[in-house]
Amino acid sequence: MGSVVYIGLGSNLAEPIKQVLQGVEEIKKLKHSTVERISSLYQTPPMGPQDQPHYVNAVVKISTTLKPLALLTQLQSIENQRGRTRDTGHWGARTLDLDILVYEGTTSSNPTLTLPHPGITLRNFVLYPLNEISPQLQIEGLGSLTQLIDHLNEACPAIINVKNLDIRASV
Repeated sequence: MGSVVYIGLGSNLAEPIKQVLQGVEEIKKLKHSTVERISSLYQTPPMGPQDQPHYVNAVVKISTTLKPLALLTQLQSIENQRGRTRDTGHWGARTLDLDILVYEGTTSSNPTLTLPHPGITLRNFVLYPLNEISPQLQIEGLGSLTQLIDHLNEACPAIINVKNLDIRASV
């Protein structure tokens, strides 16, 4: 049995719904990993510059024996395959963004990977999908999802696809 990990997905370029769904499919193919749950798709305005399209976001829960940095490398490879570039600035538009949000039982302040994700408490498009698929989740050093959502005090983002994403089905 592996470690439980939550991965955030986001896209606002090149058919964002398709990008996020394809990202889920690629995560399903990761060696030594099993997708356990997939949230609905949520639509949110961009966090940074507002002169870009809205984002489509989701969260997946996986079980993996990959170590955090090895998983990060695999996720960045998926981003690159989907046309992700890193020249759009901190909050710039992107085809696909994959973030390790929580790697249960692990904290890290490594310059390459901070765990839990440093922006997790500030993002309704992360907290609400996490709450949808794992409402009892306690985030190390931060608290329960209920506490974090209450503290954030932002509405749930619009759900744009409530279809039950069967973890065995292909997109």
